[in-house]
Amino acid sequence: MSRHPNRPASSPRRHGAAVFARVAILAMAIGGACLAQPSVTASAGVSVQDDDGRAVTLRHPAVRAISLAPHATELVYAAGAGDRLVGVARGSDYPPQARALPSVGDGLVPDSERVAALRPDLVIGWLPAGAAPLLPVLRALDVPVYYSDPRTLRDIPDAVDRMGVLFGTQAVAAPAAAALRARIDALAARYAGRKPVRVFIQAGGDPLYTLNGSSIVSDALRLCGGINVFADAPVTAPQVTQEAVLAAQPDVIVASAASLQAITAAWRALRLPAALRGRVVGMDADALYRPGPRLIDAAETLCAALDRARDTTDTPGPR
Repeated sequence: MSRHPNRPASSPRRHGAAVFARVAILAMAIGGACLAQPSVTASAGVSVQDDDGRAVTLRHPAVRAISLAPHATELVYAAGAGDRLVGVARGSDYPPQARALPSVGDGLVPDSERVAALRPDLVIGWLPAGAAPLLPVLRALDVPVYYSDPRTLRDIPDAVDRMGVLFGTQAVAAPAAAALRARIDALAARYAGRKPVRVFIQAGGDPLYTLNGSSIVSDALRLCGGINVFADAPVTAPQVTQEAVLAAQPDVIVASAASLQAITAAWRALRLPAALRGRVVGMDADALYRPGPRLIDAAETLCAALDRARDTTDTPGPR
């Protein structure tokens, strides 16, 4: 990035120190204001283990929370605590009312000053590295961080339950979580024993990326009787070649609905049988890749699509 021609150069270290100093002063001022306020609730403290294996303890259920990940925002709303969010990371666009909340910037590089100004009593992060820049000010404010990283479909209702505990909204969260579990159980029962379908998950097009067997999307595939053709890849989101996909001979391609036409045309040009037979499934990318409640919706759509592919497995495609 080039410097502004009329702005004197300053060292990154000095700039970072100045930002931290402003944040620290703001944190101390906010901390004093919070101490002077009466208790927001007489409820007992709560303690929940997060997805990083840490015990997260609050003196009372959270009333001013910040979400650093779009999926976490969706989980909070599903738990009936959307009105407790005072700030969210960029990209938190569901449910629609989340779009009106103040932004704290990118979830992996959040703005410490914005976070401090919002006076949170809980921050919900995704990866520890993303919340790392906030930790000094959060320690000054005595604000706990809860890490949310569901890895399987069944982790999602568990996450809704834990959000209910964190916010004291169990009356909403518990039945919502139970309903999600029931839908997962129904899918597992319906598709158990079905003929396996080999699937290529196209997670990116230029370059070409996929997901391996440890991903939550691959977990949804297993529930549907699908087999991820790159399940054994050594990293969660490996880059692959067109030649590797052609060699894998998937029965179905799962891709973003927004790029469905272009993706289908590209694979047809390469004579991939799945594309020639019309077995490219377009999915809402946010619903499919965010580990939140909408992934259960996506799993239902995905299972139905794989079932249709089973019915046409032996149908020849156009030449």
